[in-house]
Amino acid sequence: MATKTTDKKPAAAKKTAADAPKKSNGAAVNQGKIQPGNVEQPIVNQRAAAIQKFGVVSPRMPVGLEEKVRQQSVDMLNQLLVDTITIRDLYKKHHWQVVGPTFYQLHLLYDKHYEEQSVLVDAIAERIQLLGGVSLAMAADIAETTHIPRPPRDREEAPVQVSRLLEAHEIILKECHEYAKKADESGDDGTNDLIVSQLIRTNELQTWFVSEHVVDTPLARS
Repeated sequence: MATKTTDKKPAAAKKTAADAPKKSNGAAVNQGKIQPGNVEQPIVNQRAAAIQKFGVVSPRMPVGLEEKVRQQSVDMLNQLLVDTITIRDLYKKHHWQVVGPTFYQLHLLYDKHYEEQSVLVDAIAERIQLLGGVSLAMAADIAETTHIPRPPRDREEAPVQVSRLLEAHEIILKECHEYAKKADESGDDGTNDLIVSQLIRTNELQTWFVSEHVVDTPLARS
């Protein structure tokens, strides 16, 4: 007797959580592919009011110094900052453009001093922020504020380069002595220490190394 057969379709498999599209980092994923329209995008062209105006210190910075003391220190440090950025960049300009018999020595010396001034730039800017202030940063603001005369775009002789650097160092050192005294009198020991132990010592040492290159002495025979 023939067996009766039925044409039944197999029951549909139940979907499990593993079969559902997964999300990874906010994007839907199906079989390892990111689905169109669900890719994360950066939020660009954002503008808003400043969270802190330049020239104003945070009124409540718990560092043990009154607001007026911190304001005075921030103003002084911003001047030192722009002048330090200027002399730093002056060293790099001369590093690229130096020429003459002492090219190798000055090329290396200028770059070494550039790196040392870069360290000072960070130290000053961080001190300004620590005191609740806002540090200057952009090139246009630096150029408008610095006390160091702007050099020409031209390439200059090595003795002229050295003279410019010595004049810049003297401007900074005079500011340092004045500002260190004011910081000491106001009780801002941290700012006083930064100026004396880092800025003054570094600039004095660099002045010595640079100035010896323009002493008028015989090169080979006395």
